[in-house]
Amino acid sequence: MTTPEGLPVPLTSLLAEFAPVDRGLRAEMLIEYADAFTPVAESVARRPYPESARAPRCESEAYVFAVDRPDGTLDLQFAVENPQGLSAKAWAVILAETLAGQPLEQVARVPQDVVFEVFGRDLSMGKGQGLLGMLEVVQHEARRRLEARRRADRKSTRLNSSHQIISYAVFCLK
Repeated sequence: MTTPEGLPVPLTSLLAEFAPVDRGLRAEMLIEYADAFTPVAESVARRPYPESARAPRCESEAYVFAVDRPDGTLDLQFAVENPQGLSAKAWAVILAETLAGQPLEQVARVPQDVVFEVFGRDLSMGKGQGLLGMLEVVQHEARRRLEARRRADRKSTRLNSSHQIISYAVFCLK
């Protein structure tokens, strides 16, 4: 396993846990994660969930909800409508435990290969696409907030530089 630099520490630790395990133990570990799944809080979202939150290509009908934290990171909550969607539930718990509260820049850079490092290379194409879709929504939310920050920073910089010019102009007029 080659772990890219700059991954969130909790995700790096989880990948190290999964790296040496065989297929049987991997399945047990993923079932434990799925058993820990709790659906999105009603204070965050209620049925019917908005299509904008739905993970693309996910047969388990997974929905991703990113909630802003005061420190500028995200809390992640999920809904998985398919009661047999164990892989989606396990992945939801893993994403919430390893990416929530982490720097948005790191969340946005998580490589898609992590899905296969966690679930194994024999993951079916359909299931893999759905799990990748869940990660893509999380990353989209992180990138969207990063872009909003960049726009706010540029606006703030323009305002600060114009204030200096105005202050200098007022000083010259006196």
